[in-house]
Amino acid sequence: METQTLIYLFVGASFALYIGIALWARAGSTTDFYVAGGGVSPVMNGMATAADWMSAASFLSMAGIIAFSGYDGSVYLMGWTGGYVLLALLLAPYLRKFGEFTVPDFFGARYYSKTARVVAVICLIFISFTYIAGQMRGVGIVFSRFLEVDINLGVVIGMGIVFVYAVLGGMKGITYTQVAQYCVLIFAYLVPAFFISFMITGNPVPQLGLGSEVNDGSGLFVLQKLDLVLQDLGFAAYTDGSKSTIDVFCITAALMIGTAGLPHVIVRFFTVPKASDARKSAGWALIFIALLYTTAPAVGAFARLNFVETVNEQDYATAPGWFHNWETQNLIAWNDKNQDGVMQYRSGDAFAGAPVFTGETGPSGQRLVSNADAVGENEVYVDRDIMVLANPEIAALPGWVIALVAAGGLAAALSTAAGLLLVISSSVSHDLLKRTFRPDISEKGELLAARIAASAAIMVAGYLGIYPPGWVAQVVAFAFGLAAASLFPPIFMGIFTKWMNREGAIAGMVSGLGFTFLYIAWFKLWFPELDRPQNWLFGISAEGIGVVGMVLNFAVAIAVAKFTGPVPLHVRQLVARIRIPKGAETPHMH
Repeated sequence: METQTLIYLFVGASFALYIGIALWARAGSTTDFYVAGGGVSPVMNGMATAADWMSAASFLSMAGIIAFSGYDGSVYLMGWTGGYVLLALLLAPYLRKFGEFTVPDFFGARYYSKTARVVAVICLIFISFTYIAGQMRGVGIVFSRFLEVDINLGVVIGMGIVFVYAVLGGMKGITYTQVAQYCVLIFAYLVPAFFISFMITGNPVPQLGLGSEVNDGSGLFVLQKLDLVLQDLGFAAYTDGSKSTIDVFCITAALMIGTAGLPHVIVRFFTVPKASDARKSAGWALIFIALLYTTAPAVGAFARLNFVETVNEQDYATAPGWFHNWETQNLIAWNDKNQDGVMQYRSGDAFAGAPVFTGETGPSGQRLVSNADAVGENEVYVDRDIMVLANPEIAALPGWVIALVAAGGLAAALSTAAGLLLVISSSVSHDLLKRTFRPDISEKGELLAARIAASAAIMVAGYLGIYPPGWVAQVVAFAFGLAAASLFPPIFMGIFTKWMNREGAIAGMVSGLGFTFLYIAWFKLWFPELDRPQNWLFGISAEGIGVVGMVLNFAVAIAVAKFTGPVPLHVRQLVARIRIPKGAETPHMH
């Protein structure tokens, strides 16, 4: 069977499974829509959390970043996994014991204020839309290559699929769909990794293969060979880092702390029957997440090695089929600068800025770009988001493995997109309508409002996917920075202090979110030409600035709380109730 036929078969079957599960588990009440009825088992919830957590950034981009950044890419591994542990141990059980539907619910009750709830909703929507832009972009990339459609059309198709199971199924449909998506995405990630590790090192376990000798008779270990190959081409050594220590620390910390403030992950712990189950499901999720995260460094290293060996010094006329497949999607390109018909992959840019494809062909057959006047020897442009998807093709693996990876990439992007959309819709329908502006709304009206809000959110998400501010993992890093600077401090202080009042929490959230957003926008949206280490505050990049925003949030909140009114007695009693183990086994629904 042809590879393209297998891709249609695998992707079609996985979509049919997701939609079938969503229809079977369709939400019939607001409890079903928001927290899946509150009766999901820890193992199932752990699997769903892992799928929700391992987005397109984890599946598509992380190994791509590691492949091209080497040591510098380790900040994503350390930050995201460390952050999940922080969330699981520090916040999740207490929020679950609080026992409401959403994160702004906690803000509204703990800070005894509708204003605090509304500010939390604004922060949450900001974070979720920033994050979802990366997911929809990932969906577009997978569709464009494997279903042979334009990236923008791929985003639209993805919007349609998410619409069905997020709008109809709510959290109940999403939870059971995400269990299936986890199984698909982890199988799709591990199978090619086993194949490629065995081909390069003779060891089928990628985690061990990364530290093994290359089976080409050279006696070199994988990372030694990669260092030598890249340095010969003018790149920095793969195992050397270029980021400053302060920036590495801040990016890692922003990703960690941002994880603990991510609303679509926090809300997963509201779906289990009791607080002790929140800890158990967090433990299971960590195991499921570790399967992918411990494999990613090997996937990145093997992908870069294979890419160099199959592209550099290759005659374009006899280039492998995968190169032309991705070239037609404008995600890889060659600019024959010296007119010799041979692809030179070196350090530096192949084009002046990002390539703008004209659709014409040059004298050597390459697809011309309108700004092909960059200096330097490098002739090859590659979008790093394609590396995981292209890896099986580069390694010439069987067609069914390529089809499996296509299905896995879509599962990763769609699972997180659905979770984010649900958070946005529940914030609008439950927190803004039911709890703030329309307290008399019926349950049926609230459910309808949630579905309308989800539909509107999908439209905005699609637009952001078509016009994304950066490549997938970078966009996601900004979402984590915003979460670290806005939601984490008031959640942390709301659980572990009795004296933090509403005025302090609101002032802290506004200042942290405002500062972090303006800093990111300054360097990434308004003045990207200034995005250089010498121009950064304290030498911290936009990816790591969330830590400074978090410190500002804490400082402003504590200062304002000292000069404003005391916390009411019933709120102090609420904090004590959340933190005392007695009664932790009580079912949460009231």
